[in-house]
Amino acid sequence: MDDNDTSWGIDPVPERLRVLGGFDLGLLWGNLGVSLLVIVAGAILVPALSLPAAVVAIVVGCLVGNLMLAVAGLIGAQARVPAMTLMRAPLGSRGSFLPTAINVVQCLGWTVFELLVIATAAAALSGEILGVRAQWAWTLVFGGAALAMGLLGPIGVVRTLLRRVAIWVMPVAIAYLVWWAMTGGGLAEAWNRPGEGGLSVWQAVDIVIGVTVSWVPLAADYTRFARTPRVAFWGTGIGYLLPDALLLALGAVILLTRDVGDASALPAAVAGGGAVALLALFVLTVGETDEAFANAYSGAVSLQNLFPAAPQKVLIAATTTVGTIGALALELTSFQSFLFLLGSFFVPLFAVLLADWLLSGLSYDADDVFGAPAWRIGMILAWIVGFGTYQYLSPTGPAWWVDQVQRLDPPAWGIGATLPSFVASLVVGLVAAAASRRRPRAFAPTA
Repeated sequence: MDDNDTSWGIDPVPERLRVLGGFDLGLLWGNLGVSLLVIVAGAILVPALSLPAAVVAIVVGCLVGNLMLAVAGLIGAQARVPAMTLMRAPLGSRGSFLPTAINVVQCLGWTVFELLVIATAAAALSGEILGVRAQWAWTLVFGGAALAMGLLGPIGVVRTLLRRVAIWVMPVAIAYLVWWAMTGGGLAEAWNRPGEGGLSVWQAVDIVIGVTVSWVPLAADYTRFARTPRVAFWGTGIGYLLPDALLLALGAVILLTRDVGDASALPAAVAGGGAVALLALFVLTVGETDEAFANAYSGAVSLQNLFPAAPQKVLIAATTTVGTIGALALELTSFQSFLFLLGSFFVPLFAVLLADWLLSGLSYDADDVFGAPAWRIGMILAWIVGFGTYQYLSPTGPAWWVDQVQRLDPPAWGIGATLPSFVASLVVGLVAAAASRRRPRAFAPTA
């Protein structure tokens, strides 16, 4: 295996493959943060909120969400194992199978959703320019591109694509869209326009955090190749924070200054902004492929926690193929609500990881991961408590689930669900971790 070979399983990454510096990780996470979905998420915040209130929600949500992501990246770099393998430490070797199964479903679902978004946008662009949509063909093209990136692995993607292409193209496209949004007229009027209601600032913070938190259970898949935990923390946190905040704010501004009816119509509004805006939208559409790659890659790496001997490249091909077939078979409708239901698992899951890591002396090594008992019931209970708190305060998911939870008449505290669910899992997790400190076991690498 040479230094560029990142088909590494669940064993701790050796020193010779710990080659990603702060700039590399900032570039990787920065590129993952550049997404049409982030722009659309920002547009969702207004006009329910005023633009100043939306900015407050964006700042608070981005700081909280990216701090979670950065710490998850740091812990992953410290232990040098993939994210779902890392969950063996707080939940137990078999207990980690529970979040692994959920994360695989999440990754596959988001792979489908990303390919749908990319192919839909590409079809709209080709229809506008060439008069031919051919969405199925675009789905195959970008599914193939995601597969190629997955086989390159994180190190290969950073060195081959991001350093040579994305670092030059993406900033120009984003800069133009910012200029286009700011020169649409009516920015002062949009800033002074009152919110229409229907969304509190704390609910908006939950939405903003949700944009980031779905990456938390994937962070270690990439930061395990970091040179140091410190580099992983700053590269991951700052790298995703900057485009995250900028594009969320951009979505809100475009909706208010460019007379866009609702968030879903935002890409079409950009496409109608002239040739250069159309080109910028095309760049973002192509750039979205890295999100499909990351989800397919992390789905495969997560599966290795269940099947350590399975070849990673075969699993990457399988997850990408499933995602592509799903994107061909499904439509861009409300099925994403199921993905958001899965996402509400991951704020309390991070709290459980953080609680155990804190009581392990802010340090994880191979023995913490591979010497864990089969089950840590108290920590699993802490995770469930947090999930239940989140869903009780802000039921999210398919309509039938939301209806059932709302029958319990949850309180209208107006503080969202992220903070209460995080605190609930953290407190219970600290108690459970303190009450059941595990004895060290000898670490034996997998075959």
